[in-house]
Amino acid sequence: MTISNIPKIKHTDSGQFFLLAGPCAIEGEEMALRIAEEILRVTDKLKIPFVFKGSYRKANRSRIDSFAGIGDEKALKILRKVSETFDVPTVTDFHSAEEAAMAAEYVDVLQIPAFLCRQTDIVMAAAHTGKVVNIKKGQFLAPDAMKYAVEKVRDCGNPNVMITDRGTMFGYQDLIVDYRGIPAMQKLGAPVVLDITHSLQQPNQSSGVTGGKPELIETVARAGVAVGVDGFFLETHHDPANAKSDGANMLRLDLLENLLTKLSIIRDAVNRL
Repeated sequence: MTISNIPKIKHTDSGQFFLLAGPCAIEGEEMALRIAEEILRVTDKLKIPFVFKGSYRKANRSRIDSFAGIGDEKALKILRKVSETFDVPTVTDFHSAEEAAMAAEYVDVLQIPAFLCRQTDIVMAAAHTGKVVNIKKGQFLAPDAMKYAVEKVRDCGNPNVMITDRGTMFGYQDLIVDYRGIPAMQKLGAPVVLDITHSLQQPNQSSGVTGGKPELIETVARAGVAVGVDGFFLETHHDPANAKSDGANMLRLDLLENLLTKLSIIRDAVNRL
């Protein structure tokens, strides 16, 4: 597939990477619209193709008392409102085969979480909706192993599939990005995205709250541009310290323009090579 297959996506002829970005979870309408508006302002300025991201529910939580969502339908309706208000495509993750059709009614791209990337019924359910499918590479998988997840989507008659790398487990409480995996997965004929926020998570903390190293977001992203990644995934929030999910590794919203400006300059240089 090419990113032009994503409905409503703009700036596809700019030569820039594309961006999946937004808050970790939809906490409410005002915050979603506020974040989307700022990302759109920056990406329009830099001619970066943009898809707004937000989870309608966080099913994978360390503790039972962790924030999970505001209600599926309520959050999905907010995602639809973002799309209609700003004329941008949207992406959300889902967590069971039964949820695929529900989520597909509201968004343009269905995302399969990394821990679920080998669940055949989930992958097939996403493929059968006809939506673009973004599969996150499991932290436990080698890049080459994503061949089979991609083939499952295509074997269902849906050619619109892309892969997102979000780091590989390194010990018990850390992740590492193996940049050799980007060209390896690109050989599968699918766009490859680098998740520059979840790659910096520090999972499995004894407190039950995931940590992170957001100060390294730019470092990881610069390297990704240099090796030719097709797109970036990042989570951002105007107040990460008080975000209800994954605040420890999110990019502060007011830092977004500076980061994307630097990355777009590197991309221009790479394109001239």
